[in-house]
Amino acid sequence: MITNREKRIQYLGFDDKWFVIIGVILLGLSTIYVFNVTITELTTAELIATFVVSLCFSACDWLINRYILIRLRILFPSLKDSIKRVTLLFISTTVTVTIVDFLGVFFISMLVNNVHYDFQGRARSLVVIVILTTMTMAIYEAVYFFVLLKKSVREEEQAKQAIIQAELDTLRNQAQPHFFFNTLNTLRDIIDQSPKEDAKQFVDKLSDIYRFLLESGNANLISLKAELKFAKAYIHVQSERFGDNLKVNWNIPQGSEDQFIAPMSLQLLLENAIKHNVVSRAKPLVINIDKIDEFIVVTNKIQKKSTQLPSTKMGLKNIEKRYALISNRSVEIVNDGHQFSVALPLLNNSLPKE
Repeated sequence: MITNREKRIQYLGFDDKWFVIIGVILLGLSTIYVFNVTITELTTAELIATFVVSLCFSACDWLINRYILIRLRILFPSLKDSIKRVTLLFISTTVTVTIVDFLGVFFISMLVNNVHYDFQGRARSLVVIVILTTMTMAIYEAVYFFVLLKKSVREEEQAKQAIIQAELDTLRNQAQPHFFFNTLNTLRDIIDQSPKEDAKQFVDKLSDIYRFLLESGNANLISLKAELKFAKAYIHVQSERFGDNLKVNWNIPQGSEDQFIAPMSLQLLLENAIKHNVVSRAKPLVINIDKIDEFIVVTNKIQKKSTQLPSTKMGLKNIEKRYALISNRSVEIVNDGHQFSVALPLLNNSLPKE
């Protein structure tokens, strides 16, 4: 685990190779100072021996506590276990430093005469070593806490994205039956008012439209070019029914078609305009589709029908909810009693919103 970089990053949150090397050296130097060793009174050999011994003590303290820290993280890996993990780590650090110091002095006493372990005399210095080691382990814990917190935030964000995607899927799946419901009404009118051949042609055009729906798949955004193609196909189908009584003015400049829009949003607005307004020779329905700033604006004169077809009442709400999920920009609806207009924001291809 010490030599495996991937394992170090997995359990510690970062590659601590140089942190260990530099930290052990600094802790060793600190230990010499803590135990009040007067360097000027030592020979070169004694100074080297003192530093080596101090380095061994520091390395043992560091690596043993590091190993315990890793084991605790395996046993208590989550953020909610942090208090338990830190408490056990502090206790283990205190015990480890004391045991390492006792065993170290014991082994030294076997090599050097007149050396014995005086716990009372070393207690104050041991407290300082425990504090220094605890501070070192605290750095590990701080890094680990940050990694866990970052992971938790990422998982929470992923969960939010999954919820948003599920809502988008639901709304998108609502739009298609809504379209199917209204096209059946149109087909019924064609069957009532037109020859059988017109109904056949309508069904053929309708099959082309549904092919588009299948090809668009589960996209939450679609290029304006593709949506315009779909909307124009839809208007072509409606022209089979209304003829010259329905007119759509397409005022979309070149270069705008590479931007993105919610699928079926433009078509739904056209559908609502046709469904809720009179379309006749006496009152032809004119729908204007313009690009104004970064919006596609659909406008029509209000020509209310005396009787309304059955409605699911979800067309505009569906569009508004989808835009709320995929963008910080909202759909703008204006009804002044004479004209009705809806502005659809043009978006970049980035989903869903953050």
